[in-house]
Amino acid sequence: MDTKTIRFIRRGSQVCLGNVPPDRTLLEVLREDLGCTGTKEGCGEGDCGACTVVLGEARDGKLDYKAINSCIRLAHSIDGMALWTVEDLAAEDGTLHPAQEAMVQCHGSQCGFCTPGFVMSLFGMYQNHVAQGESVTRALAQEELSGNLCRCTGYRPILDAAQQMAALPAMQVNEKALLTQLAAIQPHGESADYMAPRDLKSLLAARAAHPGAQIVAGCTDVGLWVTKMHMQFPQVLDVTQVQELRRVERYPHHIAIGAAVTLTEAFAALVADRPQLKTFANRFAGLPVRNSGTLGGNVANGSPIGDSMPLLIALGAHVVLMSVRGHRELPLEQLYTGYRQNVMAPDEVLAWIKVPLPVPGEMLKAYKISKRYDDDISAVCLVVNMTVAGGSVAAVSIGAGGVAATPMRATQAEAALRGQAWTQGAAQAAAAALRAQFQPISDMRASAAYRSEVLGNLMQRFWLESQGLQQINLESFSLKEAA
Repeated sequence: MDTKTIRFIRRGSQVCLGNVPPDRTLLEVLREDLGCTGTKEGCGEGDCGACTVVLGEARDGKLDYKAINSCIRLAHSIDGMALWTVEDLAAEDGTLHPAQEAMVQCHGSQCGFCTPGFVMSLFGMYQNHVAQGESVTRALAQEELSGNLCRCTGYRPILDAAQQMAALPAMQVNEKALLTQLAAIQPHGESADYMAPRDLKSLLAARAAHPGAQIVAGCTDVGLWVTKMHMQFPQVLDVTQVQELRRVERYPHHIAIGAAVTLTEAFAALVADRPQLKTFANRFAGLPVRNSGTLGGNVANGSPIGDSMPLLIALGAHVVLMSVRGHRELPLEQLYTGYRQNVMAPDEVLAWIKVPLPVPGEMLKAYKISKRYDDDISAVCLVVNMTVAGGSVAAVSIGAGGVAATPMRATQAEAALRGQAWTQGAAQAAAAALRAQFQPISDMRASAAYRSEVLGNLMQRFWLESQGLQQINLESFSLKEAA
């Protein structure tokens, strides 16, 4: 088998691994091949954070640090990057890193199983905030630790530790030397089993030549197919290194988000135009998932409970599909034909997502209903985007998730509202239209009856919030700073 060699920097040295199957996870390589057992396997699906490691990548002459879940990340995807595990943080003389020392001082470890993952998320927080001279607030700590779960319910001392890091003696990464080492890693060329093209032309050629290869981006869903369904992929086509698709481009009337842009970066671009989306963006899984996953991957995957699609549908987003034959553009809701099925031809890839900029008077609300507030999958997602002029609904678009086999546009509710006076009666008519259009199923997250009831209730909630009522959701709750 023509297997691509994986090369990355760890502890100041280059590590080279050969004969690694294309569908082997980073966690498997760490624990089983390299003996790095400090990184734990908890859930095997990117939910608990016990497997968290930090990746460093050279971007625009600087190091970009990201905490990611190693249990669902394919090992080959870190080729050319720097890697830190929990074994790599202490100094050679044994001095603990501030992320570790703060956990000791604040008694942040109980049974200890989740501790390595928390420490690595704290290390990522340290590099991205403390090392940049920024303070870590209680709210920031809660936000960036949302992908790490503690079954002993020890969050308070861990949040204390996050804030304590800045008070400890600093420990710096030699970024200049590390950037030099990363620059010295030269591409080895493509292999037959794991293809990671660097430009769009090469990607389209590879897709045309290998239409049966499994396309991956951040692997936050495909990784579960490996760990939970034990699927094997003889060929993998990784889009994350395609330079053209790693950009967010701004135009007069829209932004274009490349398919390889991470969820973290994509949501930052959306929030820059619509700040009210920040809480919704933060609740899209935990930070390690958002750091790996891509918006393009989430859309192409087409899960009926994926949160980004209802939002993008409500925003009027279009997708651009590309192949060696050319490109075509269509509204996002027209991409799907059935459960995890879409209109893409075997040689096509989803390349761009085009999102219109806000219009004056736009009222936008995104609602996510889940059993757990943070780091959980939606039972129901509803996003309403409305413009009212002269007391009447001038424009409205509504995206719904978790209530059909695909993410869908709520066309019946839109028709019930468009051109009508914006009143409580209109909201009630739209709620009835929502319940009439969708026939959700019962599963582990919610019953069909609950989903249907909540779907209509969210329209009522939108009406109340449009009238100024704010104290009816958790977004109005603010976490008090520690004394």
